[in-house]
This record gives sequence, structure tokens and C-alpha cells, in this order.
Amino acid sequence: MAFLFITCKKVIKFCLLFLILISFLLSLSHGDEVANTTNEVTNIGAIIDVSSRIGKEEKIAMEIAAESFNNHHSKSHKLSLYFQDPGKDLLRVVSAVDELIKEKKVHVIVGMNKWEEAALVAAIGNKANVPVLSFAAPAITSPILQHRWPFLIQMANNDSTQIECISEIVRAYNWRRVIAIYEDDAYGSDSGMLGLLSEALQKVNSEIEYQLVLPPVSSLPNAGGFVLDELLKLQLTTQSRVFIILQSSIPMVSHLFKEAKKVGLVGRESAWIIPESVASVLDSVNNSVISSMEGALGIKTYYSNSSNSYKDFYAQFTKIFETKYPEEHNREPGIYALRAYDSIMTISHAIERTINNTISPKIMLENILSCNFSGLSDQIHFKAGKLLQTPILRIVNVVKKGYEELDFWTSESGFSERVEMKSCTKKIAGPVTWPGYLIQVPKGWAMPTKQNPLKIGVPGRTSFQKFVKVDYNGNLDNSKFDGWCIDVFKEVLKKLPYSLPYKFMPLNVTCEDLVDCVHNKKFDAVVGDLTILANRTKYVEFTQPYAESGLSMIVPAQPEGSAWMFMKPLTWKMWLTTGVVLMYTMLVVWFLEHQYNPEFNGTLENQIFTTLWFTFSTLFFAQRERVYSNLTRVVVVVWLFVVLILTSSYTANLSSMLTVQRLQPVRDIEWLKSSNAPIGCDGDSFVMTYLQEVLKLTNIVQVTTESAYLEHFRNKSITAAFFEIPYEKVFINKYCKGFTSSTQTYRFGGFGFVFPKGSPITKDFSEAILKLLEDGSLIDLEKKWLIPSSECSTDKTSSDTNPLSIQNFWGLFLISATTSTICLLLSFIRLIKNYQHHQEPKEENATPSPIRVWNKAVGLAKFFYNGEIITPPRASSSSTPDLHSRTSLRWEDTNTIDIPDDITRASPPSEIEMS
Repeated sequence: MAFLFITCKKVIKFCLLFLILISFLLSLSHGDEVANTTNEVTNIGAIIDVSSRIGKEEKIAMEIAAESFNNHHSKSHKLSLYFQDPGKDLLRVVSAVDELIKEKKVHVIVGMNKWEEAALVAAIGNKANVPVLSFAAPAITSPILQHRWPFLIQMANNDSTQIECISEIVRAYNWRRVIAIYEDDAYGSDSGMLGLLSEALQKVNSEIEYQLVLPPVSSLPNAGGFVLDELLKLQLTTQSRVFIILQSSIPMVSHLFKEAKKVGLVGRESAWIIPESVASVLDSVNNSVISSMEGALGIKTYYSNSSNSYKDFYAQFTKIFETKYPEEHNREPGIYALRAYDSIMTISHAIERTINNTISPKIMLENILSCNFSGLSDQIHFKAGKLLQTPILRIVNVVKKGYEELDFWTSESGFSERVEMKSCTKKIAGPVTWPGYLIQVPKGWAMPTKQNPLKIGVPGRTSFQKFVKVDYNGNLDNSKFDGWCIDVFKEVLKKLPYSLPYKFMPLNVTCEDLVDCVHNKKFDAVVGDLTILANRTKYVEFTQPYAESGLSMIVPAQPEGSAWMFMKPLTWKMWLTTGVVLMYTMLVVWFLEHQYNPEFNGTLENQIFTTLWFTFSTLFFAQRERVYSNLTRVVVVVWLFVVLILTSSYTANLSSMLTVQRLQPVRDIEWLKSSNAPIGCDGDSFVMTYLQEVLKLTNIVQVTTESAYLEHFRNKSITAAFFEIPYEKVFINKYCKGFTSSTQTYRFGGFGFVFPKGSPITKDFSEAILKLLEDGSLIDLEKKWLIPSSECSTDKTSSDTNPLSIQNFWGLFLISATTSTICLLLSFIRLIKNYQHHQEPKEENATPSPIRVWNKAVGLAKFFYNGEIITPPRASSSSTPDLHSRTSLRWEDTNTIDIPDDITRASPPSEIEMS
């Protein structure tokens, strides 16, 4: 029994030891499981401003994303969020990050809506090997940013796209100058947006006229009063009324719009553009603030709200937000909430990509950068540490107590009414309600009113009062203004689609000083005889020129004299051709008349002189010799027609050369340089500088008035005077009998009205001037003031009268030569027939030989000259026939078409008298 008892006792003891061992092993296993569960928690640190609207949205969105991952996406991994709100102090940011890394052992840090905060956290995270997902991005992303902070991932796009959209809006409405406004953050920076805006505006031919920098609203004891003072200064020193807010907190925006509306800067002809940071929270802004912002354009990032994931998120967000923040009247999420949600989902995707349970910082970074999924804000895909996406922006218009969504915009396509970016345009297609409830596009400029009219500078003294004349009447306020430039300005005002109150203000200064007055904002414009020059356009803008301009030289007019003046109306080739045709006509007349006309017979010397006399006398229609042949009459009639044209043209050209006024003894600019002759010009205009620097003339006399030029010319103190073309017209109109001008001119930009750079009135004036040019109104004004009278216009000088050349008359010479040649051939054919008729039959049937051909040629010549035929001797009553017998022989068997019937009668032969 004792043995049995001992055995049972041992068995019981063994079982107890076995149970203890099993329990120990189970406890060890449970401990390992607990340890493993703790290692699968990923701690995420979030640095946000939970007191702001944006921070509230981001906090709830991240909590929803973390809860969704913990409950539905993973059982082996959990996400734990730790929020820090360091406020505006960078030192507190550093302290918060240090606490998250060292005490909370966070694996990833998200948040930071300010780039300065993100850069600081990225530097700390880089040292601790902790990935940082930033909700902010620099204005311009540097290409070395990833090398500097490899653990930084940007969850937001940089500001370049938003700035480009703003510049496109400015371009679309042709605003040339803008005012940039930004609230200086706690770090004393505009985040580079100002430089980015300036560069973008330059590409669309616009610029920043004024920068309104506001301190942080939290640093101002009386923010409203400070903003009011700054706006009043702006109103006095600027004319642009296009306001672009680059960055600002909602409290500062509230003060800005309220005070701007008080001083009239949110109203007629003004335009306001607000950034995404303001436009995205418009739903949460107080109605009174929205009312003061009415008419402003805003920019938001577009996101789709039609997906199921968004609808689920929206339902959860609105429920939680309403519960936690009942004081907020708007509970809908914005783009910042969507980005915050996507940042947590990016981390969850990176966790799910892990192969084992351990996640090192480098693996976490690589997994985050390799994510590619459709988030609530947009497609989440990274390259070089930043989102690889082209955002679609939405233009919104603040109206009533909210806003209306207008067009979409992308940098590639421009504006479009549909998100598919079809039928894109260069302007906003949707109707915009502008400040002051206006539908018409504001000019973005401080337009003049009756209380504040346009201050227009007018030259108080001019050399030629036909352009601008100021009659002071003993009182500057009662001054009267007249002249061509003043009339053109008044005609332009009639063409404008709006009224333009103005006030003329005369000033006795140079043209350059008047331009400076516009540039320095002393005057709003200048009306007068101001020439458009390249160096002036650097500081001001000119309208379309309403008159041409160029440099012209005026000299005393003297007729040209020369002993050989009579030779100049024709060129030497013309003289030579005329002489050749005349001699040819003379030979043809002699050939046609020699056989039949006794006046063209006799000795050789008599025949030559008779023919020369007849031909030359036709030049003056004084010929008296009789002609018998009809062919001769044809030749003579054609030649007389040629002579008529030649003598008329010669007389006209010679008269012009004798009466035209020449630039003598002054020939050209080179002559003035070589002789160092004194010249006159207006010392107040740019002409003097042009003569000295461009034309290199040194001996220049300053002339102040129109009448003074005449005195200088009479006293011979100047040899020539240089005027701009409009002045030259006036001077020649008055002194056309005694002076002449050169046609060689040096061209300039013309006369134009002067306005400040960026003024929209310049464009309106230019359009009105073009209308006046097209309908002839400017021509009528020019005729009234500048165009020479009928007396002077006929005596207007020219440079030279060109001599007549053969190109002008070769047709006449061709007709005359052709007619003479045809008549000559017809007469020659008739001569051959008559000669053959008088030959002997046996000679005609003889075999031809070279000697016989020669004899026939000699016989033909004698027959033509003497009326004789070479035949064998025959008996005759007289060895030497008399003149009558020779004449009878020649006229035998002559056709009556060529020879009149009464040629052998005693009655006197017919004659042609062309006197």
C-alpha cells in the first residue's frame, strides 16, 4: 500500500509539473503574440493648425482614413495618429517634430501647410530617416530638392500652375498693370510667389505696378485701421485697379475687402483675384465677408465628386465634422481634406506593399514613392519626390452669398466650359459678375470722373501755334486751347464709347519734360505735337499715330540756270535717236520725190540742201516745197505727227525745268557737313539731338518761333532749316514762294497722345484714331490746319524734273520708221517695173550673166536718177534731151495713184502747206 501511495504521489507531482510547463510555454507564446502585435503598429505624426478651418478638415480626414485602414484593410497592421499644433513659431515646430520622433517613435510625418515649416521638418526628418509628406510645395520646385531632402514627399502641387492661370486671366481681359497683395507670414516671406507672378505677367505683356505687403493679422492690434491706411496710400499713388491676392489668411482677407469697399476699390472698373487658399474655404466664410468680396474671381483645384469612394468619405466627414464643430455652418470637405485623406491612404498602401512584418524607413520611403492609385483629390503617383499630375483648375465667381463655378483651365488647353477640356478658348466663356454688379469687363484702371478729371498736360509754348495754341487770358484757369492737336483730341473723344472728363494743364517745358510728367504721375496724359520715339516708349505709352513724322530740310528756293539748259529736256540717247529718224525720213522723202519733183532735182548740192531744208522745216511746220507723190504725203503726215508730240513734250519739260525751284546752293546733308554751314532747328524738340548725334551736324542755331526762321534766312545766319513733316507743311504753306523742301526724309514714329504704361485708355484712343483715319475726319482736319492752299500747292517744290528718254517715245519712232520703210519699198517696186517696161525685148530675153546683172543695176540707177535706160544708140532729134523730155520719160506709164493726172500740165503742181 505504501508503494502504491508513493507511486500515485509521483504521478500527481509529474502531472502538476507538466501542467506548469504547458502554462509556461503558453505564457511565452502569448507574450510573443503581444510583442508581435505591438511591432505592427505604424505611428504617424501630424503637424497641423487644428484651430483653422483647413486644419479642422485635415484632422478629421486623416482620422477617417486611419480608421478605415484599421477596421477594413488590414488585421496585422494598425495606424496610430499623433497630432501636434505648434502654431506660427518655428521653434515650436522643431520641438514638436523632436517630440514626435523621439517620444512617439513615429515612422512618418505628415502635414505642414507652409513651405517654410515643411522645409524645416524635411531637414529634421532627413537626419532621422523619417519620411515627411508635406501638404505644401515651394512656388518653384528646385531640381536639386530631392537630393537635398530625399525623405521629403510633396502631396501638393507647386504654385506655378495657379500663377500661370492668374496671368492668363490678366491677359484675357487685357489688363496691363496689376497690384499684388500678400500677407507676410510669420517667416517674413512671400514663398517666392511674387517673383513667379512678375515673370508670368511679363510673358503676357503686363506688370506689377504696386506691391501691398501686409503683416500677419495676429501682429496687428487694429488690423482694420492698418489696412485702411495702406489702401488710401495705394489709391493716391497708383492707377491700376486689378488686385491679385497671392496669399492671405481668412481674417486678413476679411479686413482687406471690407476696407477696400469703403474707399471704393471694390466697385466700378476694378477687378479682384483670390488664390486657392481663400477660394477653397469660401463656403465657411461669414456672409458679410462674402458680400464685400462680391465680383471677385477665385481659383480652386478641381476634383471629382461622383466616385463611390468620395461619396462614402463625404458621408462620414459631414457627420463627424458636424458633431465635433457645430459652430461651423459649412460641413462639406474641401481640397485640403481630400489631400489629407490621400496622404494617410498613401501610407497605408506603402504598408500593404511590405513583404515581412518589419518596415525600415528606407523601405517605407520607397513604397510611398512607388504608390500609384486613384485618390480622392487626383491620381496619386510620384516622381522625383513630387506628385506627377497636371491639375485642372476651376474658376469661381463670388456672387451674392456664395460663389458660382465658371470655366475649367489647364496650362495645356486654356479655358473650357467642360472638364473634358473640349472647345477650349482663350477667355472665360461663362458670364462673370464683376464688382459693382457690372456685366461689362472692368478696365482695371482708375478712370477719371467729374470730381477727379483726367489731368492732361499741354505744351505751353510751341514754335508753330497751328498745332497747339494756349491763350492764357491773364489767368491760368481761364486759358483757352486751340490748334490742330487739340481738334484731333476732341474728335477722338467723340468716338469713345464712354465719357472722359478732362482738364487741360499748360506747362512751359520741353517735350521730354512732358513725357517725364506722365511717367512721374504728375499728368494722366499729354496732348500736343509729341513724336513717338523708341526711348520715350520705355516710360510711357503712345496711341496710334494720328500724323506722319519725319525730318525734312527747308532751304531758300532758287531757279536753276545753265547755258546748256535747252539740252536737258531730252537724254542724249533721245537726241541721237531723233536725229537718226529725221535723217532716215529725209532720205525717204528725197527718194520718193527725186524722180517726179523738179524742186528735188538739179545739182547734187542743190538736192541735198533742198532735202535737208524740207525735213528740218517740218520740225516747225514751215515747209513750202511741193510734194507730188502720195507715198511722200503719207511719210510726211506720220513724221509731222511725231514732230508734234516731240515738240510739245520738249516744250513742257523745258518749261518745268526753267520754273521749278531747286535746292541750291544747298545740295544735301553731306554738303552741309563738308561746308559746316549753319542750320536752324527747334531747340526744345528732339530734332537738335538727332542732328547732333545721328547726322553729325555741329553748326546748329536754335530757333524758337516760326517767324524767327524767316529772319534767320534773310540775315543769312542759317543756310537750311530742319523741320518735322507737319511743321514743314505749315511753313511751306505760308512761305511757298520763297522756300523749298527736300523730298529725302528721315522717318519717325509720328505724332501720338501720351498715356501712362498700362492705361486701357491708350487702346481706346488708338481704336478711335483708326476710325477717324478710315472715315476721313483726320484728313479734313489736316486740310483745315496744315495742307497748303491752292496757290502754294501748285508751286510745291520737287527735287528734279527728269529728262525725256527713248523709253517714252520708241513707239512713235517705230511707227514713223515703219511707215517710211513701207513707202520706200512700194516706190522701189514701182521703179523696177517701169525700168523693165522700157527695156528692149531682146535684152529682156538675153541670158543673164554677172556683167549683165551689173549693167542692169547701173541702168536702174541711171533710170532713177536721170530717167535714162542703157540701150543701143537710136536716132534722136537732139543729142541732149531737155528737162521736159526727161521728165516726160520718167512719167511715162506712171500709175495715176502715185502721180496726179495734171502733173504734165502747165498748171502749178499741188503742194502741201502745213504752216
